[in-house]
Amino acid sequence: MNRGPAISLLLLTALASAIAPVAARAQSKTGTTIGQFLGIEPSARTAAMGNAGVAFADGVEFGYFNPAAVGLLDRSTALFTHCDWFIGVDLDYAAAAVPVGRYGTAYASVTALSSGDISVRTVDQPLGTGERYDVADTGLTLGFSRRITARFSAGVYATWVSERIWRTKLTTLTLSLGTLYEFPGTGIRLGAALMNLGTDGRFTGKDLAIQYDADPDVYGDNSALPAEQYTGSFPVPILFRVGASWEKDLGPKSRFLAAVDALHPNDNTESVNLGAEWLWRETAAVRGGYQTLFQKDSEFGPTFGFGLRGDLGETEYRVDYAWAAHESLQETHRLTFSLVF
Repeated sequence: MNRGPAISLLLLTALASAIAPVAARAQSKTGTTIGQFLGIEPSARTAAMGNAGVAFADGVEFGYFNPAAVGLLDRSTALFTHCDWFIGVDLDYAAAAVPVGRYGTAYASVTALSSGDISVRTVDQPLGTGERYDVADTGLTLGFSRRITARFSAGVYATWVSERIWRTKLTTLTLSLGTLYEFPGTGIRLGAALMNLGTDGRFTGKDLAIQYDADPDVYGDNSALPAEQYTGSFPVPILFRVGASWEKDLGPKSRFLAAVDALHPNDNTESVNLGAEWLWRETAAVRGGYQTLFQKDSEFGPTFGFGLRGDLGETEYRVDYAWAAHESLQETHRLTFSLVF
């Protein structure tokens, strides 16, 4: 019996337990980490399934949840997603996975979140000063995943993270690890991933420049010394995710998929994501799910979506849509287009 996959899963779980004791000890730490856009699941397919995807491996979209997922792909895949997020914020995401023979699969993705132009308002000019600013977040990921055995894969990612508010910017690097194992003949997979291990980051830039008077009580000195405000450092949003998926043929024309993910973040309480997909004739799919179940003060809830697949010669295309509810803000929408070569 090959115990390597099981041992790897146990090691990853133990590593997460050692690193993340700071995460959510019966309290929420929402808003205490940078890089929150890293937690916006980009794929319409997975978003429609309640964002439960750590134990799937039949598409490049699952590489977001688990670096090991792309190691089981045997064809090159490219994907693009546009997401209408809250209050006019847009999220665009592109990813690609390319098998490199017996060595494994190379992976790359780009995440870009943009607020658009926003009017600068002050107490003296509440209707606007005439200036405009914007908020832009970017994540660039490179990774590699490999099928270790016929049923087991492992992967690792490195992500460059940038957050910018007008002329103030923050950058940092993160590392993500994942494993995935498939039980032969059962349709069951187990996955585990430790995402966004990284160093703290702080903002710097032109907008933090000020004029400083070293001693306001002394007259005749230089009361306009150039200085810069020093901001605090904040951690990245570390997330340990473990889950299972199950796939079952319902006959020659359809199949059913179900998944459950358990999440342990360092900036919130633990939660569970649930999702399911019914696929007919490998052409049309209907999906549903529920996200952040059991999370304290959760704002999210049910999800729904559908997808279509087809062939363009030797190339397969997929179009997916997802709707997700939000308790306080408006619902979100995602549209994903992907090609399998």
